Amino acid sequence: MNFDLTDEQRMICDTADRVGADFGPDYWLQKDRAKSFPQELWQAICDAGLCGVALPEEHGGSGLGMQEMALIVEHLAATGGGATLGQLFMINPIFGGVSLSRFGSERQKAAMLPALVAGRMNFCMALTEPDAGSNTLELRSFARADGDGWRLSGQKIWITGVKEGHKMLVVARTKKIEEVSRRTEGLTMFMIDIDRPGLTYAPIEKLGTNTLSSCSVFFDDVRIEPHELVGTLHGGWFELLEVLNTERIVTTAALIGAGNLAIRQAVEYANVRKVFRGTPIGAYQGVQFPLAQAHAELETARLMNLKAAWLCDQGRPYGSEANTAKLIAAQAAMYAIEHAMQTLGGMGYARESHLERLWRDARLFKFAPVAEEMVLNFIATHDLGLPRGY
Repeated sequence: MNFDLTDEQRMICDTADRVGADFGPDYWLQKDRAKSFPQELWQAICDAGLCGVALPEEHGGSGLGMQEMALIVEHLAATGGGATLGQLFMINPIFGGVSLSRFGSERQKAAMLPALVAGRMNFCMALTEPDAGSNTLELRSFARADGDGWRLSGQKIWITGVKEGHKMLVVARTKKIEEVSRRTEGLTMFMIDIDRPGLTYAPIEKLGTNTLSSCSVFFDDVRIEPHELVGTLHGGWFELLEVLNTERIVTTAALIGAGNLAIRQAVEYANVRKVFRGTPIGAYQGVQFPLAQAHAELETARLMNLKAAWLCDQGRPYGSEANTAKLIAAQAAMYAIEHAMQTLGGMGYARESHLERLWRDARLFKFAPVAEEMVLNFIATHDLGLPRGY
């Protein structure tokens, strides 16, 4: 196996570093306090060609793959954005880009992918429901046939980026669960306008990731047109999994970047902070070892994530690798950030150190977009061959 980056990949990483350097931790602190979408950063990402790195060239992308996207997210997150930087790529190149480029019609691709790549159109995905969180197959939002289209009714919760979005990838049942022989049947994806009669939403106050809204979404007999179907009618479950597995890759990359950003701040502080007899606190093993442990765990998650991305680009199964990488990255990022805060002592608790924001944002990803426990369930049943308990 060759672990060297290509010249093109190194150039992409350098570009991400340059773009991110113009929007460092102070920029993110301001956006976090204002609970404001980082539009200036996102436009700069799009202008640099980083948003469409894995999207088709004929629609404005670069035609590369998930490896390159993972590297971009990791580097951008490490410059200041932290874990929430990955959400920008989730809502747009993943929820919008992957779903449309792999399962959309030619009409949909031509209408939306160039706008996505240029930063003119933002996306979100409406999947999770109040009574169907980790168990997607139990979702109840229903799109009933209505002439040549559908009428959608139901509720979603914890939907990211609704306020900032233009298009929503909706996952709904087109056959009720009581009508199918297998629960994987009867699920369908649609790409609809957020600004539409019958679609309303309400923001949810939360601990972190304040630069992107999280909302409850309500569908009251919302009309869906025939051309808004994405993929296979009644057969969207396995297409949805492809979207969700790529989501894992960008989540992991952002967590790795967040952890490395925290470690870098801790190392810089520990090299100059002197408390006893002029010796920098970085010389003490009590400070060194936790940071070294965090670095080792983040590097492990990084290699597994790049393997998952490579397998994805080769068209091979990568679910186990993507889930394993996400599990370790979420744990390692939190460990790194907490020990960075410990290294800075009281200053690690101050907003100006930026670590408290990194902590608030990264904490979400121990249970989202998939909880640690569900990842362990996946590993136990799929990789170890243990029986299902649910």
